Amino acid sequence: MAAGPIAERNQDATIYVGGLDEKVNETILWELFVQAGPVVNVHMPKDRVTNTHQGYGFVEFMSEDDADYAIKIMNMIKLFGKPIRVNKASAHQKNLDVGANIFIGNLDPEVDEKLLYDTFSAFGVILQTPKIMRDPETGNSKGYAFVNFASFEASDAAIEAMNGQYLCNRPITISYAFKKDAKGERHGSAAERLLAAQNPLAQADRPHQLFADAPPMAPGQAIPPAMSMPQMQAPTPGVPMHHPSMYMNAMGGDHHHAPDPATLMAMMGGWQMPPPPPPPMPAPPSFPPPPHGFGLPMPPPPPPPAQSFVPAMPPPPPPPS
Repeated sequence: MAAGPIAERNQDATIYVGGLDEKVNETILWELFVQAGPVVNVHMPKDRVTNTHQGYGFVEFMSEDDADYAIKIMNMIKLFGKPIRVNKASAHQKNLDVGANIFIGNLDPEVDEKLLYDTFSAFGVILQTPKIMRDPETGNSKGYAFVNFASFEASDAAIEAMNGQYLCNRPITISYAFKKDAKGERHGSAAERLLAAQNPLAQADRPHQLFADAPPMAPGQAIPPAMSMPQMQAPTPGVPMHHPSMYMNAMGGDHHHAPDPATLMAMMGGWQMPPPPPPPMPAPPSFPPPPHGFGLPMPPPPPPPAQSFVPAMPPPPPPPS
């Protein structure tokens, strides 16, 4: 896991991991990020006296795609109760801090660093993990936090859009934070904005797009406008319907190089193909012919047979007296 020389590393496939707890070591980082892709090496700079890491490290992957995937799935997850910051490793990250630091007040106790990051990263690049001020003994939030953007355009948009909005059932207040060096002076001054405009590194940064659902588009590709289909109209009696080939022949074109549907519709004045005829009704099922005599009325039953005449017996003679 020992890191090699910086010149031999693939900087495009190397990520920076910050906000690490003191319990985290190189083995834990390796086992965590190997879930995103094959890891080449892990390096955590350590203090020469105490031999403890300084809260951050670097993870190099086999390819740049693995590094991008690790950033998408591992950024702002909690490791030993602390959200970690994962982004591309760059030597000029410290030079991107232009002073676009905002203060967020009246936070609900349920608001954590990940919620703040997910909410405010929509306005621009966030340089560091949002810092929520917490009680050192209980760890509970004190109700305010700080977010450091990479540009004043992002911080201005966040203040304008989110000031007074509800976050976890509380209206939050947003303004530029006070400077640490100067008492009573806030960030966002004209001097800071002038210096930020002259910083070429800040101009090359891109907005945060990790939560975009749409597929990435090629540079310069415009989103085609939605075309509304005209309604079908019944043909006017006595007016013949025109076929598109008439307009193609009038333009001198042929069927192999026909204009696009939108242009053709505009030239044809909203001409529409007639609706297709309804499908034919299915034929009734055929049955085999009935057997001979099937379906004829039943013949009447035969008459009962005639009873033969039996002469009646004479009564017996009376007994002798």
